[in-house]
Amino acid sequence: MAGEHSTAIVTPSYAGDFDRCRLLCETMDRFVTGHKRHYLLVAGHDVERFRTLETNRRVVVDERDLLPSWLHAVRDPTVFFRRHVWLSTRLAPLRGWHVQQLRRIAFAEKAEEETLVYCDSDVVFLKPFDCSAFWQDGQVRLYRRNGGMNSLVDLGHRDWSANAARALGLPAGQETEHDYITTLISWRRDTVVRMLRHVEKVNGTPWIRAVAADRRFSECILYGRYVDEVLAGEGHFHDDRALCHVLWFGSELDAVGVEDVVARMQPYQVAIGIQSFIETDLEPLRRMIG
Repeated sequence: MAGEHSTAIVTPSYAGDFDRCRLLCETMDRFVTGHKRHYLLVAGHDVERFRTLETNRRVVVDERDLLPSWLHAVRDPTVFFRRHVWLSTRLAPLRGWHVQQLRRIAFAEKAEEETLVYCDSDVVFLKPFDCSAFWQDGQVRLYRRNGGMNSLVDLGHRDWSANAARALGLPAGQETEHDYITTLISWRRDTVVRMLRHVEKVNGTPWIRAVAADRRFSECILYGRYVDEVLAGEGHFHDDRALCHVLWFGSELDAVGVEDVVARMQPYQVAIGIQSFIETDLEPLRRMIG
């Protein structure tokens, strides 16, 4: 393994993303080095299906081993039982994207590796990449786009940022202009654990209740603001280069559309991500990686 720091790649996923997740795994096995294990974090009702992706270095983790027993996944009648909703007597109903964020955070208390690299299941690696790139002189890379919040005013990011500030106990009115959201990012496991204890101390309640009390939250912003505004950047260095070129919005993509996304990659980018709700022909990507 390259580098001296142990690294885990962590991917929350769900049944609707299974084919994309399988392609991610195939491209990781071909292009990605420098990590100890790849963990797939899924709901209990998806565990059996994702077990087919396990290898000696890829492990499926049941969310019931990460999240409190009082949070239950049930079929959602408001969408004709096609999806799940997570219910409890302690939080408002949570959707899948909320719970995926909570899994990412909670996994730090179970992991053994020093570095947690979060990679969404709709990512495809197209170039060789070694996870030692996330460390520099004993510090972990923190993705931060300075001033990025200014271009995101209509996407809810400021609400997510305000919720992070509340959970972290930051002074009222203290805002940030930085954006911390992308995929293929690295966190220090020990820093996440410190963050959880800090949130619990500030709020006097388990961290999950503090973070998800308002459903407008972002795990990336929570971690970024904790590192920068509580720890004053301790243990991290900043980098504004998104290693994965992500298509956040769009309509259905055919082969030409997929090729256009790939063509827009920057030289330093090693992967692309096409959001799951964008209907996409995956075959052109399979052909690209042979």
